[in-house]
Amino acid sequence: MSHPNLPITEVLVVADCWRGEPDAEAVIQRAVAAAAESVDEDVADAEVAVMLTDDAGIRTLNSNWRGMDKPTNVLSFPALQPEGEWKVGDAPRMLGDIAIAFETMRREADEEHKPFDHHLSHLAVHGFLHLIGYDHENDGDAEEMEALETEILAHLGIPDPYADRAGTH
Repeated sequence: MSHPNLPITEVLVVADCWRGEPDAEAVIQRAVAAAAESVDEDVADAEVAVMLTDDAGIRTLNSNWRGMDKPTNVLSFPALQPEGEWKVGDAPRMLGDIAIAFETMRREADEEHKPFDHHLSHLAVHGFLHLIGYDHENDGDAEEMEALETEILAHLGIPDPYADRAGTH
């Protein structure tokens, strides 16, 4: 069920702890589609891979790629974009990879009293926005990214994830 203007989203479950969340893939598909529809970036004929891992797996990624030897909730790895224009018949353009850790995500959802699928949607949207160039390295960029996340999640019927706290990242 792919929409022609949306990226192809492949969800890979690599940790057994996700097996108890059979709707996770559908939640991620909806979240990425909503994010893609809400941005000006051309993501048609593009592909995103989302890896559902555990804290041990994301800790390794975080250590290897960011030098931070600890688990985190979500990591994004934007793909280098090839030179030249994409043409019909070319392989899908890779936007990049997103990794989401089950235990950290579950703990955050519980601590913040948020439904699991709402927090998972938020992390998928957050990861997708990183793939297309959004960041939160300074206050202005963080405010812009959080406002867009809030808008996208509202389209999915999910309350503002930042309502109970000052914008933090």
